This record gives sequence, C-alpha cells and structure tokens, in this order.
Amino acid sequence: MTFTLFIAALSAFMLLGMPIAFALILTGVVLMFHLDFFDAQLVAQNLLSGADNFPLMAVPFFILAGELMNAGGISRRIIQLAVTLVGHIKGGLGYVAIGASVLMASLSGSAIADTAALATLLIPMMRDHGYPVPQSAGLIASGGIIAPIIPPSMPFIIYGVTTNTSITALFMAGIVPGILMGLVLICIWRCLAPGMSAIEQPKASWPERLKALRDGTWALLLPVIIIGGLKGGVFTPTEAAVVAAAYSLLVSVFVYRELKPAGIVKLFVDAASTTAAVMFLVAGALVSSYMVTLADLPEQAISLLQPLMDDPRILMAAIMLLLLAVGIVMDLTPTILVMGPVLLPIAAHAGIDATYFGVMFILVGTIGLITPPICTVLNVVCGVARISMESATRGVMPFLAGYVALLAVFVVFPGIITVPMAWFR
Repeated sequence: MTFTLFIAALSAFMLLGMPIAFALILTGVVLMFHLDFFDAQLVAQNLLSGADNFPLMAVPFFILAGELMNAGGISRRIIQLAVTLVGHIKGGLGYVAIGASVLMASLSGSAIADTAALATLLIPMMRDHGYPVPQSAGLIASGGIIAPIIPPSMPFIIYGVTTNTSITALFMAGIVPGILMGLVLICIWRCLAPGMSAIEQPKASWPERLKALRDGTWALLLPVIIIGGLKGGVFTPTEAAVVAAAYSLLVSVFVYRELKPAGIVKLFVDAASTTAAVMFLVAGALVSSYMVTLADLPEQAISLLQPLMDDPRILMAAIMLLLLAVGIVMDLTPTILVMGPVLLPIAAHAGIDATYFGVMFILVGTIGLITPPICTVLNVVCGVARISMESATRGVMPFLAGYVALLAVFVVFPGIITVPMAWFR
C-alpha cells in the first residue's frame, strides 16, 4: 500500500507539471500524513541536510569548470586537435566528434555542456561538408552522454551522495565503460560513413598537427591531473573539482587569453544559477528519501522482486529495463534521486557490487537523455542544428541501439566493469 502510494503521488505531481524538486518534497509530505506523523520542522531539517553535504561541493566547481572550458577556448582546441588528426579520412568529422566527446567527457562531466559545445562547433562544419544533419546530430548527442560516465562525472557525485557509495570508486569504475561507449560509436559510424557523400577536410601537415597538439596540451593535461590525483590519493573528488575549476580559469585567462574579466562575472553567475537548481533538487529529494527509508519501501520492493533474487544477472536485467522505462519520462538527476535509494538495497540484497550497480544505473540513465520524449541532450542538439525532433530521433536510433546492446553485454559480463575497476582502485 505504501509503495503504491509513493509511486502514485510522485506520478500525479509530475503529471500536473510540477517541478521535480517540489514534487519530491510533496511526495515526502504525503507519506508523512499516511504514516500519521507530519512535522513541518522535519521537512525543513531534511531540506537543509540535503544541501549541507561536503561531497556536493564538487557540483558547483565542476559546473564552473565546464563553463570556463567552453568560454576560454579549451573545448575548441580539443576539437581542432581531433580535426587535424582524423578530419581528412572518410567520415572524418564524425570521428572528430567521437574523439572530442571522449576527451571533453574527461574534463567537465556534464552531458549538456559538452553536447552544446560540440554541437555549436561541429554541426555547422558537418553541414557545410555535406554530412547528413540528422545522423550528425544523433552522433553528437550520443557522444555527449559519455560525459556522465568518464570521470569527473556530476551524476556520479549526486548518486554517490544519495546512496552513500564511494564517489572515487565510481569515478575509477567509469573509465572503461566510457571508453567502450566511444568504441561503439566508432563501429556504428564506420558502418554509416560509406553511404555519405561528404567532402572531407584536407589532410593536415605534420607541422599543423604539432601546432594543434601544442595548443591543446594544456587542455589535455587536465584529465591527467584529475585522474592521476584521484588514483594517487592526492585529493578527493570534491578537491578535484576545485582543481579543475582553478586550472580552467588560469589556462583560459593567462595561457589562452580568451577569457576577459568582464566575461568571468557572467560565467560565475551562470554557474551559480545552474548550481542552485541542482542543489535544490537534491535537497528536495532528501525529504522523500527520508520517508522512503522510514516507510521501509526498499524492503517492500525486495519482497516484490524476491523470485529474481537467486540470479543477479536476471535481476540486473529487470532493473535495467525498469530504468530504461523510467528514463523515457524522467531526466537523469531526478531518476538518481528517486530510484537510487530504492533500488540499491535490492541490488545489495542480491549480492551485486554497489559500485558496479552505480555505474550501470548512471549508464542506463544517460541513455534516457537521448531517448524521446524527454531526451534533454537530444533537445540541445535539435536547437543548435535547427532540425525537428523527428529527424534527430531517426539519426540517433543506430547509436541508441548500440548503447542498449553494450548495456546488455555489461549485464551478462559484469567483469568488464569490475575487473578494471579493481585495478584502477
């Protein structure tokens, strides 16, 4: 009864068009009344506790780092480096998009920021060179969602805080799946490229390539610093976010000199605005999460899935299908905040590794970012490319199918994630 009430109340508030944060708060209030101990002070305390969390300090700094990279020329230099290396081959600009997606994912950790930067720079270039715009848009959107998987990743931070999972472990576990996502895109694009009548870039000379590499060296050093520092225990994920923001600011202002003092103020305001929305969402989620725990909803869910508990792979497949369905109608952050506290205890009860489950949870959530109708990342590309959602959906379908197949492989062979994860840790 309580589990049904939770789902019904949350769904009803969302169908009314209420912002997710308020829907989560009111769902918690509904459960309080159902359990007959409503206390407004308890709601306020949980709201404050939800935002008062040290690991969440990483969120504003990674958001700021992403803004600085895009405005300070770091993202543009990464793309230019990729163009000089592979832009001349058949379908070369597609490979540029994939390579730049993987590199930028290791810088900002934000799918929307990376996708916006890539689409703004590459869509006009691909259109001018005769690439089909729907396929180009689908590829860039699919590359953009690698950002939440390769560290640093803001969804990993939110998931780690929400479910009390090690953020550093999640970061290390995301490296191999993120690289494999890039390889899947390469394979699919390689199949699509022969049918394109695209005009390729002229082959860059070695001096041009060396110049692009020299210009991009400062950008390429950032993921080395962050991943090396995390693996070596030099700093925590929160401190890594501060390092990323400070490094991006220094490189943008003093090395590339593309960011002026007047522009810095606007970037800080934009980052603060985005941070406020994310933090209020997390704070609101703690109200419902507190009531979920108090009402013992995870145990009720476990009892419903008890027939699947004996086979972790079948259970994982069932959970992934559920999350795929949820991702169609809900954005990634609300999915983490609503489903994470409910589903992780179920996985733990079946003996599934918590870090592996976290990576799979975020991976299936990112697939929802390019799956209509919500598909926030695909919407960003549609806006930049000025194409309809129908056209973009046709273009993204081959890549979406490839990601779902990769997800199935991870379910059947969890060692692909857990073995490298142990080595990186």
